[in-house]
Amino acid sequence: MFGVLDISTSGLVAQRIRMDVIHGNIANAQATQRADGQPGPYKRRVALFAAGDGQGRPGVHVTRVAEDPSRGPLVYEPHHPHAIQAGPERGYVEYPNVDYPMEMVNAMMASRAYEANITAMEATKDMLASTLRLIA
Repeated sequence: MFGVLDISTSGLVAQRIRMDVIHGNIANAQATQRADGQPGPYKRRVALFAAGDGQGRPGVHVTRVAEDPSRGPLVYEPHHPHAIQAGPERGYVEYPNVDYPMEMVNAMMASRAYEANITAMEATKDMLASTLRLIA
């Protein structure tokens, strides 16, 4: 009976995780050093969704958060502490592959999906209340 609410709840959780990933991308859009100690800039992350709630029931869930392997823009800044020291790209700094407009569009899409799940939950709640009124 309450399976529809569980489906919408899984959508809310998945969209919240997606929004957290987007916020992390925006926050690290200028980070030229990785937090995990590996050389290079921050790499944009993406939440990957899959059908089902991960436990065999209907819904949606985030299977994992993956890094975007594409390369970020190179900017010539020879005095930057993270500038490339050798080779044909010497003096260039690689910045994260985060594109602000794309992240904003993704944030709006996640927000709209979150709102749609809330609306579906409210409609379900109203139908259940109406059903109980009819029975009583």
